[in-house]
Amino acid sequence: MLFLLCVLFLFAKVAHISKTLSFESQTSSSFFLEITDAARTLFSQRVPLKQTDENRINILLLGRAGEHYPGKNLTDTIMLASINTETHQVALLSFPRDLYTPIGQGDSYTKINAIYQIGLNTQDGVSLLRDTIEQISGEPVHYSLIVDFDGFEKIIDALGGVSVDVPRDFLDTRYPGKNYSYETFEIKKGWRKLDGATALKYVRERHADPEGDFGRAKRQQQVMQAVRDKAFSTGTFLNIFTLSRLLDALGESIKTDITPDEMESFLSLLRTLDTKNITTVVIDAWKKESLLRVSHIPTPSGNAFVLLPRTGNWKEIQVLAQNIFSLEDIRQEREQVVGEQASLLIFSSPSQSDFAHTLKQFLTDELGFKQVSIDESRLEDTPKQSTISERTTGGKLYSYNALLSRFNLEKVPISFPLNTRLDTNTDFVLTIGEDMEESAFLGETGVAPEEINSEVLPPQEPPRKKKKH
Repeated sequence: MLFLLCVLFLFAKVAHISKTLSFESQTSSSFFLEITDAARTLFSQRVPLKQTDENRINILLLGRAGEHYPGKNLTDTIMLASINTETHQVALLSFPRDLYTPIGQGDSYTKINAIYQIGLNTQDGVSLLRDTIEQISGEPVHYSLIVDFDGFEKIIDALGGVSVDVPRDFLDTRYPGKNYSYETFEIKKGWRKLDGATALKYVRERHADPEGDFGRAKRQQQVMQAVRDKAFSTGTFLNIFTLSRLLDALGESIKTDITPDEMESFLSLLRTLDTKNITTVVIDAWKKESLLRVSHIPTPSGNAFVLLPRTGNWKEIQVLAQNIFSLEDIRQEREQVVGEQASLLIFSSPSQSDFAHTLKQFLTDELGFKQVSIDESRLEDTPKQSTISERTTGGKLYSYNALLSRFNLEKVPISFPLNTRLDTNTDFVLTIGEDMEESAFLGETGVAPEEINSEVLPPQEPPRKKKKH
């Protein structure tokens, strides 16, 4: 779940120990033979690692429950770890388990944490979830690493525990244990040294956290950094007995598609990384500026809680993923839009009034448009496709790009009359179509469900919001 850095280090450091790891798309084989193959790269040219033209490697990190827990193949921890091989930066982007996403490259949708299980059922393995992550993030996934709960506990114990600064008191009397059991989990605020069992509860706990799933994602990233600090400490890596215990803990608890020939190349890369300044981002839903909103999907057993992108598409998440190493550029976008003092006119039909006012609030509060007006008198029929007309001839590019990078808008010339005041003062004209009204969830908020449901949500149709006419 949280061990990419220390695991890859071990692959090259303990070649004399014979153990078994599980490689995706390969049958299980002797770890001694696998690591011997990797060791050959010490004496030959290193195998180049897969990466983008922008010198970026993306690794999908998954945490699954394992054989002794409900929903053993549900991946309730999903992170995209990115490495910039030129600047040596590292970034982690966490996706919530309730995110409602396409299944691979298909047209059916389900909760993202069920896609790995579906991939196992269809003999696609982790590749199905990789396709999903690529589609919603806009980034290629080069490698994957999957760890289960038992492996997590053992690795923390092999490290001698990790220390974290617990942000608040936690008390959960219904913490889900093994074999569909419940137990009590309690931990006090402040610096605590966690053993494997306690660390697992700390990163899984969500009922006693006011931020729910998103608070849990932050704690997972916090423990990842604690693991990194402990694993990369001098005392750990110079202690062969600690290394042996770490390797013993891996076994069948880890699956990866990193090939043995690539291990030494990864080790060489890891030595150069800035692991003390990792960028961590959690995609959440509870704040006004959050990129997700809550909704419910009808299923045969009742409505299922899901999370959807607030604009009805993946553009905002793709921009975030693309700029994960330069988040300041995203933060400065609003300042640029405010500086341009752009104004916008929204054309909507009377039946779209509620959505038009929600959109207006979003454009002024979140994007920084100076003035947004609504005209409900000019549309006789609602068009199917939403459109945007630019009246500034390229003079306000940040404002224009802010609209295009969030909504699926067709660029069209202005072909209808405007009164004198609007013709003088309006920089952009946005016409709301059926597509935007049906898919955008800009103003909808809510709370997370109290229980974690281990049932796999059946494949569904793409999300559509009921229009309020």
